[in-house]
Amino acid sequence: MAALTVTLDYVAALRQAMHAPTPDPVATALLADAAGADGIGIYLRENYRPVRERDVRLLRQTVHSRLVLFMAPTSEMIGVALELKPSRVVLMPMLRKDGALDMGMDLVGDGKLVTESVQTLQSSGIGVGISVAPEPDHAKLVHQTRANWIYIHAGRLNKAESAAQQHQELSRIVDTVKVAHRLRMLIAVGHGLDYRLIKLFAGLKEVDEFTVGQSIVARAVLVGMQTAVRDMIAVIRTL
Repeated sequence: MAALTVTLDYVAALRQAMHAPTPDPVATALLADAAGADGIGIYLRENYRPVRERDVRLLRQTVHSRLVLFMAPTSEMIGVALELKPSRVVLMPMLRKDGALDMGMDLVGDGKLVTESVQTLQSSGIGVGISVAPEPDHAKLVHQTRANWIYIHAGRLNKAESAAQQHQELSRIVDTVKVAHRLRMLIAVGHGLDYRLIKLFAGLKEVDEFTVGQSIVARAVLVGMQTAVRDMIAVIRTL
């Protein structure tokens, strides 16, 4: 069965929107941990919003499952990772000036920077993944960096407006998974997956991990965090 990493950026975003100390990503992580999540993920952006550096430090001390830190390959972020030593780092694009996020790393333009970041992190015993848009050639570029993991961004699948478009986006993901598997990389799919979309991956045994955040946090509002996590694990078991 594929593993589940629960990302908690939306908990931090809700805390920021409410201008309050709660909900607390660390307390939420402990609930997800207790419910059986294989990992806790959190994105530390260069502007430290909505996740704060303090959140990551507390998570490193308290989470029993693996801690996955999503971040840009800047010298400051690499320094934080080297100090805290999470189980895994996933390299993400830097924030654009308008605050928007790109789907995945540009491994053509930033290939040298990414490769150097991978080597630096791995030399300290930290596993490394790279987030990319779903294209088979991107799997080959990730493999060239010698990263341990490829993280395939499923955002376009989530935004598909028709069955035909959804099929097209799913095919891109599947093709990328197949190439990555042939290259013997560990494979994660995430960003935009929910309880419905994840069922589309039934039979795709090459996926090692699903990374899910927003839909679990949204469901937790209705049923509680532990139930929301257990419900997602139950879906993954059927794939």
